[in-house]
Amino acid sequence: MSISKGNVVSIASREAHIKRKLRRHLHALGFEKSEEGALRIQGSGKDIVRTLHRAQRQERLHLNRDFIAAKAEKLLRHFASGKEIDPDRISPVLERVSAGTPQGDLFRLASLTWSVPVSNGFGRRLRYLVWDENNGKLMGLIAIGDPVFNLAVRDKLIGWDTHDRSARLVNVMDAYVLGAIPPYNELLGGKLVACLLRSRDLYDDFARTYGGSTGIISKEEKKARLLAVTTSSSMGRSSVYNRLKLGGQQYLKSIGYTGGWGHFHIPDRLFADLRDYLRDIDHTYADQHRFGQGPNWRLRTTRAALSALGFKEDMLRHGIQREVFICELAKNAAKILHTGKGTPDVGELLSAKEISELALERWMVPRAKRRPEFKDWDSSDLIDLFGNQTRMLRNQLKCSDLLKDMASGS
Repeated sequence: MSISKGNVVSIASREAHIKRKLRRHLHALGFEKSEEGALRIQGSGKDIVRTLHRAQRQERLHLNRDFIAAKAEKLLRHFASGKEIDPDRISPVLERVSAGTPQGDLFRLASLTWSVPVSNGFGRRLRYLVWDENNGKLMGLIAIGDPVFNLAVRDKLIGWDTHDRSARLVNVMDAYVLGAIPPYNELLGGKLVACLLRSRDLYDDFARTYGGSTGIISKEEKKARLLAVTTSSSMGRSSVYNRLKLGGQQYLKSIGYTGGWGHFHIPDRLFADLRDYLRDIDHTYADQHRFGQGPNWRLRTTRAALSALGFKEDMLRHGIQREVFICELAKNAAKILHTGKGTPDVGELLSAKEISELALERWMVPRAKRRPEFKDWDSSDLIDLFGNQTRMLRNQLKCSDLLKDMASGS
């Protein structure tokens, strides 16, 4: 196929334009080039992580502006003020979330308050709202989905080679949303929510929903069991997920850190430009994002576009390492995942209710006594967590009684 001179000039012009946009964006985030040509950023800690995610988060909120405008006024009534919480009577309960329901809308709205944007998950998914049954308010969120295929610290812990991983990854899920909603987070509610990963409720739900699963990579029918769930801290070392023990049982175990590679610092608008460029040069990765091609399709596509533009692969090394944790639901999970043999020993799994009672006594009730300032949180303060949509939301609610109702706790 011949390419006209005009087309060559057009593609070259697009290349130059995308390169400039990428460089400007990365510079605005605070990235610099090292002497070796790799990306590096000055500083560390949670503030740096929030800064790096700011553009991505504002973009996500902007894309959801119509949803926020249409749904927020009704859904904000489900969030608690501190004075509505009686720590001695908190009663957590799980509610499974289905797509296209009011519960699904509430899950979506609540996840938009996260300072680091959460993903939509991939493939198999189980989502939950964690309610405080005592006051009918939302406590937290849980979502587990298919894990990434390549996770070095997980595979090293289990002792997997490529064949083993392909055969048995179907028994592992990843918690891509996991946390407590204000003001329950101030009472260490995040620890309670994380412990619910290792509950009989999730184990049984998975068995009913995905017990007869088809492997994403192998396409083979497999009898899947939820043996383990991985998760990672978005803020480096986690103070929430560490030391999670109840009744002598460890609920999450730290297994190391990610390598600091990824694509979160490439926002959706730039990613769209990269895909358009791949289409221009007729690259096969431009539209390879169908289910079954793996949850890393965006990473592969970004890498292919950057390589075609002449950038080094180090452009994807942002340097933000996340602490990775594993929750083993079966007592013999590690052995079964390693060998592919054995029957899961889940006789000691507790129900979500039983776990919650232990967590309340261990963390939340003592925290409420030590830090009573959680009562100062007003549910109307939640509106400030919607970033560039906060002004729109406040203007929308100005003429209603919702803000007054939220402030009074009625």
